[in-house]
Amino acid sequence: MIHSAYYHSPFGCFEIKGNDHSITQVWLLQDQEAPPEDYHDAPEHIVETVRQLTEYFNRQRTEFDLPLDFSEGTLFNQSVWKELLKIPYGHTSNYSAIAKQLGNPEAVRAVGLANRGNPIAIIIPCHRVIAKNGDLQGYFYGLEMKRKLLELENPMSYGEQGSLF
Repeated sequence: MIHSAYYHSPFGCFEIKGNDHSITQVWLLQDQEAPPEDYHDAPEHIVETVRQLTEYFNRQRTEFDLPLDFSEGTLFNQSVWKELLKIPYGHTSNYSAIAKQLGNPEAVRAVGLANRGNPIAIIIPCHRVIAKNGDLQGYFYGLEMKRKLLELENPMSYGEQGSLF
């Protein structure tokens, strides 16, 4: 059975989906009217997802501890998503480095496509992947959202220029 809930965060409304045991999707709703927040009657792992996301957005959590199921992805995509889970809070990696970690340094574009197809936003931290030259690049929810998430995690490195004055 698929369960669904809606969570309103400082970054927008997320739809959280899961099966009876695991989280299968955390998706930011865009360009549509956000439904009312609704998760209180959801299964425990979905309520726990909301709790942990709230802590993350309040800078009280740096790691997620949730049962995840991304088995709907290809084996390559799953391998990329597992690598993304290894990128620590407040740090970044790049597409090329992930391709090398997977033993396929030529798969840079494939890593980018897998990143784009990440079904469990924020928790599988695809926002922590940047271009090799350090530029912010390629985020499904837009570069401004990516910058804001990186700024949340590491304000010294990704804070908006001039925001202190």
